Amino acid sequence: MERKRSVRRRQKKPFAERAKEHCRQFTAFMFSNVGIIILVVLYMLAGASMFKLIEEETANDKWADMSRNRNTFAYQLWNLSSVQLNGKDRSTFDYEFNKTLVNYQKQIVDAVRGGWPGNDERVQWGLERAFLYSLTVITTIGYGNICTRTEIGKVATIVYAMIGMPLFLLYLSNIGDILAKSFKWIYAKVFLCRICPGVAKRRALRERRKIRALAQNNINERDYHIEEALENISTISSISQRSDEDLEDDIVEDIEGATNTVTVPITICLMIMTGYILMGSLIFCMWEGWDFFDGCYFCFISLSSIGFGDIVPGKKVLSQNSDKFEWRFIVCAIYLLLGMALIAMCFNLMQEQVIYKIRAVKRSIRRCFRCDR
Repeated sequence: MERKRSVRRRQKKPFAERAKEHCRQFTAFMFSNVGIIILVVLYMLAGASMFKLIEEETANDKWADMSRNRNTFAYQLWNLSSVQLNGKDRSTFDYEFNKTLVNYQKQIVDAVRGGWPGNDERVQWGLERAFLYSLTVITTIGYGNICTRTEIGKVATIVYAMIGMPLFLLYLSNIGDILAKSFKWIYAKVFLCRICPGVAKRRALRERRKIRALAQNNINERDYHIEEALENISTISSISQRSDEDLEDDIVEDIEGATNTVTVPITICLMIMTGYILMGSLIFCMWEGWDFFDGCYFCFISLSSIGFGDIVPGKKVLSQNSDKFEWRFIVCAIYLLLGMALIAMCFNLMQEQVIYKIRAVKRSIRRCFRCDR
């Protein structure tokens, strides 16, 4: 019994409809991806301005006392030395000297814990440094080398983090997914030629012509398992009655969605992450004077959002001129912002590869059970 099938040929849409559809897709892309990037950057700029306004004057007022304390300490030492020169008791001099020195040491330790940079420059809460601090808050890196000291600043940090952390997670989710899809397309285009029109079309045509040849040669159903035979019979009967032109239309549709089935090897993902860490290590080694291993350690700890704070940017990067805008802090923030999105992309790709491998193992196990039966 012959079954008649109606095959609908794919028709091209009018130019106006295609242009309208492209504009709608572009608008959705802007609001869903580019918009979230702009929103995160603006949120960080707003946070940097807020923390600079709250903390800068208070911090610098505290550090201004260090200059007076240093002068007081020098004056006290001068008085003690004058007493010693006048022939007073040596034990009294040692006691007073140690007492004065220990007191000054405590002042220095308290000032350093409060964020004192060790000099008289008013640079700690510059806009660029506050921008980097805002990034470390919403990314949960939290170096700890700079933090708010006032009560208002601490409350502002809590509120800022409560809003910023979900926003940054949304950024990682959206941008990581977009980067994963883009890299899958590039990987398929460059390394696999899977979506090259000529190569993909010829490969698919060869596969389907083989199936048609098998149908014409009346394949014996005994050579297949029952489930595979039923699937092959339905596929062969549908393909054998179609022309090459109809098959080419289906192939074009398969090519457009080919990137959805591409899986990137885990080794390539690890190479991307390693390369990004090495690149950042070279940059920070030049700026900070670290050795190469410390640079790699800093980049990994930062991009993984661990952020111990034992190695932090800001020693040699920090300029001695307080009036100069230090753009290298902005570069450091951009490096971390892009790097964490890149890490999210690699994790997304590796997750797809692991799922693909698990499914392949499950199919192999099922085939083994079928063979045993």
